[in-house]
Amino acid sequence: MSDDRETDTASESSYQLSRHKKSPSSLTNLSSSSGMTSLSSVSGSVMSVYSGDFGNLEVKGNIQFAIEYVESLKELHVFVAQCKDLAAADVKKQRSDPYVKAYLLPDKGKMGKKKTLVVKKTLNPVYNEILRYKIEKQILKAQKLNLSVWHRDTFKRNSFLGEVELDLETWDWDNKQNKQLRWYPLKRKTAPVALEAENRGEMKLALQYVPEPVPGKKLPTTGEVHIWVKECLDLPLLRGSHLNSFVKCTILPDTSRKSRQKTRAVGKTTNPIFNHTMVYDGFRPEDLMEACVELTVWDHYKLTNQFLGGLRIGFGTGKSYGTEVDWMDSTSEEVALWEKMVNSPNTWIEATLPLRMLLIAKISK
Repeated sequence: MSDDRETDTASESSYQLSRHKKSPSSLTNLSSSSGMTSLSSVSGSVMSVYSGDFGNLEVKGNIQFAIEYVESLKELHVFVAQCKDLAAADVKKQRSDPYVKAYLLPDKGKMGKKKTLVVKKTLNPVYNEILRYKIEKQILKAQKLNLSVWHRDTFKRNSFLGEVELDLETWDWDNKQNKQLRWYPLKRKTAPVALEAENRGEMKLALQYVPEPVPGKKLPTTGEVHIWVKECLDLPLLRGSHLNSFVKCTILPDTSRKSRQKTRAVGKTTNPIFNHTMVYDGFRPEDLMEACVELTVWDHYKLTNQFLGGLRIGFGTGKSYGTEVDWMDSTSEEVALWEKMVNSPNTWIEATLPLRMLLIAKISK
């Protein structure tokens, strides 16, 4: 690709910060909402972040379930039998109102979530329910099954009681024993640490900071950040040999729909060339310390988008406008690109960065 700015497409947005300055509370929904994607932990299991409170209850007890793939229906059946010795959400009365939730990860999208009914006032709930997923076996083999137990209180708030995760890639589907009901100890949530070894492909891009888009104006103008998404390399295939990918950009902390831009979708290749330039104006020099460019790559399939990986390019300070935020978590390579851009205005700075799992902030309407 020559760097002569012959891009296929371009789009523009303004970086809206004034409202964030007035109400840092508008930032809090970024880290506590339920619209979040999963995040890998060091152990290789996928940590999913749920809306709900999972810090204060101890995790104990066991869950009994079985899984089976029904070829004739092309369905995964998860038979959830029961739990025993769960932690008590109501300590006085020694009881909880538990239910079980299932996800196929990493795709927590529409297909993802299935739930049992809530069984009230017990630490030993019996469910005997089958949770069904319509899914091709090949695709299933790239997933993990996450079963988590939750207490639901009268205000419909959820408290985490424990989870179990099965890696379906290594599961022996032909083994008769594997179709039997089995007890599994409930485990605590794993700490959210990005897994370096996981290969989600790379993105080739260039950034440019333009401090004075209209030179010679008497009034001080705000600067622009230009993001040139060139191509992605070696994207992961999550549904057999199909892939129809696009890149979405948000400049955090502004999650309004206005601030989102995306490329067109490019099908049938794990090395899509986008060549799309996105321009964001409204940047004062001090905003460069506080903002973060979030680029996420998605596989568009029918009505759902599945997250493939992303980048967060900023200073990675853990804070934005004085508020601690989860998303200011840039890796050293991502920070290096942002620093170079800030220190070399009016120059395209190119990099090829590894895509990673991200905790996705909830988009405000």
